Amino acid sequence: MKDKVIIITGASSGIGKALATEAVGGSNKIVMAARNPEKLSQAAKDIENQGAEVLVLPTDVSKEEDCKNLIDKAVEKFGRIDVLINNAGISMRGLFEETSLEVIRRLMDINFWGAVYCTKFALPYLLETKGSLVGVSSIAGYKGLPGRTGYSSSKFALQGFLEVLRIENLKKGLHVLIACPGFTASNIRKTALASDGSQQGESPRDEGKMMSAQETARRIIRAIDKRNDRLTLTSQGKLTVWLNKFFPKMMDKMVYNHMAKEPDSPFK
Repeated sequence: MKDKVIIITGASSGIGKALATEAVGGSNKIVMAARNPEKLSQAAKDIENQGAEVLVLPTDVSKEEDCKNLIDKAVEKFGRIDVLINNAGISMRGLFEETSLEVIRRLMDINFWGAVYCTKFALPYLLETKGSLVGVSSIAGYKGLPGRTGYSSSKFALQGFLEVLRIENLKKGLHVLIACPGFTASNIRKTALASDGSQQGESPRDEGKMMSAQETARRIIRAIDKRNDRLTLTSQGKLTVWLNKFFPKMMDKMVYNHMAKEPDSPFK
């Protein structure tokens, strides 16, 4: 990608920051958005030090007005939008019967509605440039993960939303990519919500065995460049999606047994 205006939400850390790093070069202009102004500013400095032109916009994607401001300011600064990467997200861990409804609502507000808001305001500009609309979903958007009710639900919804937009704009030149990482070494689990809405804290999974955020971002950027429709990452993720097509009942049991092995799993 060269000379593109690229908006990345959830850009202060993890896959979002890695995406900004991978997008550097080719005279690309990068708009970085996230909730935490301090972390966002530090992440932006790291990107600017690589020679990129960066616009920093603190944004809570769960707020419609923040998303409108993000798109308006990006267009005001750079005149157009070529790529919107809806990456902002939050996870959770807890049995549904024990989980506060506010936790589910919070995940839908960020993971689903955040993408809807940003896309709604960016779509006219993306249609003008025949640009790329990207949603960073998850394997959990293909297969429900026990203990992650709100997370899987939001990702299923996100994928349905993006698929509809692809079909609606099939003859308008809009590129829509649904990117589905598997378990990735990022901080999303450290900021995940427990069933009562408090932060989970340390990840219960061994992140050393996961795909890095940088490798995940590298593959997403490559998929955008190639204008791929879908990207499914990690061997385990691809196998899960494939087996679920043909053996869903077997996969229910396999996923249950796999997730039950997590330290302090909410179910056994």
